[in-house]
Amino acid sequence: MKDVAAMAGVSLSTVSRVVNGQPVDAALAAKVHRAVELLGYRHNYAAGALRRSGGSASIGLVCEDISDPFFAAFHRGVEQIARERSVATLAASTDGSPDRERDVLERMLGRRVEGLLLIPTGKDHSYLRRDVANGTGLVFVNRPPKTIDTDCVVTDHRGGARAAIEHLRAHGHRRIAYVGPGPEAGFAAAERLAGYREAMAGLDEDIVSRGDLQPLLAGEEPPTAVFSSQNLVTIEVMRTLFRLGLDRVVAHVGVDDIPLRGAIEPPVTIVAHEALMLGRAAAELLFSRVDGFDGRAREVVSAPTLIPRGTGELLPVS
Repeated sequence: MKDVAAMAGVSLSTVSRVVNGQPVDAALAAKVHRAVELLGYRHNYAAGALRRSGGSASIGLVCEDISDPFFAAFHRGVEQIARERSVATLAASTDGSPDRERDVLERMLGRRVEGLLLIPTGKDHSYLRRDVANGTGLVFVNRPPKTIDTDCVVTDHRGGARAAIEHLRAHGHRRIAYVGPGPEAGFAAAERLAGYREAMAGLDEDIVSRGDLQPLLAGEEPPTAVFSSQNLVTIEVMRTLFRLGLDRVVAHVGVDDIPLRGAIEPPVTIVAHEALMLGRAAAELLFSRVDGFDGRAREVVSAPTLIPRGTGELLPVS
């Protein structure tokens, strides 16, 4: 920075204001930018954050699997907000292991991140209380906190499942299968299964599979429609229906979008949870804490949207 100031013929404070985006006389700013370009100077945001608050100009994002299309879109939304503040986003997967989750969180805290966005795997996060008390921002995503008082953003998983089943029932279906993980898989799975059962009220029975759809389709009274409760499950359901020649016969509604949706015929009807916007909302909550907001914990609930595309509108074959 001293070299930039010397070349531009300005003070160090002027250089600091320019690189941090603060108001500076246009002529002086032009001199600084020219010197920065000629010298190949790169501002050390981490050092600035350390001086301000002990942080590292970075935040951490921890989820089960960052390759999941939903989490990838969520990550993108977080980055959009973080980029505006010249803050880096560190992302890591837990692979569904509470031990790995704690290890990843400890490592990120060791790097002095300014805040954490956590799609939790473990059930006990009380070990993070000290960090939160010391000013580290923390936002839970998709699953409300139970052992720590902190902000969270959640989707209405139960309402989304109800909307899917009500849509299928409106098209004449009564034998509707649920395919996806059970309550043991966590909050989202439990809420979606509960929403399915609520919307199936009044029918003879619910039809639930933890993963494999084919045995249900081979039964004496196979389902005429399927609700897949997770985007990766949706892909497997599509493969099964296509392999059995039932993709234009059995109706299907999935949760969250999938890659290459435009290449599928008919396109899959989905319940969308706007992962990118959820990421932006979570990042905004987090940065408000980083900036000093110390009010009560807040909860943001994102309503799902059902997007009819073709598979959910197939009528039952008599």
